[in-house]
Amino acid sequence: MRFVSQLTEHLQAVGQHADRQAFAALFEHFAPRIKGMMMRKGASDAQAEEVVQETFLAIWRQASRFDPTRAQASTWIYTIARNKYVDRVRKMRRPEPPPPPEPEPGADKALARHQDSAQLLENLNKLPPAQAAVLRYSFFEFQTQAQIAERLGLPLGTIKSRTRLGLRALRAHMETS
Repeated sequence: MRFVSQLTEHLQAVGQHADRQAFAALFEHFAPRIKGMMMRKGASDAQAEEVVQETFLAIWRQASRFDPTRAQASTWIYTIARNKYVDRVRKMRRPEPPPPPEPEPGADKALARHQDSAQLLENLNKLPPAQAAVLRYSFFEFQTQAQIAERLGLPLGTIKSRTRLGLRALRAHMETS
């Protein structure tokens, strides 16, 4: 019986005086027991250790709420441990919420994007047809330069040159527009 009252005294000392030695004594006594209890419930070693840490953090924070007339210290501590384990299991079973949808662009941004697209197409049409065709295949049909070369029956170097020259000319047209 003395041992039970000693645990109660330690818990009260933690709650009333933030007594680190009393807390260390509680940890030394209960940590291995709580870990074993969690592992018997199916927790991995790491999960059991985390439950022990969460339990003792709660004990440190809530020790002042312990009422020895309502429960023994061991009952109070094991109840906290059990609740921490249940919370962890529930959290693991809960599906992750889907990410929030991307906000719709404002009307001003949509209009600006439409105007940019219209300007891009207008300036694309100002390019020599060979350069414009290569850029259209590349950026609108998502073809590689090798695929474009095969499609047009031209050497890869020619496609690369037309892409480079077309982008340079397109940039110049966009800057002056």
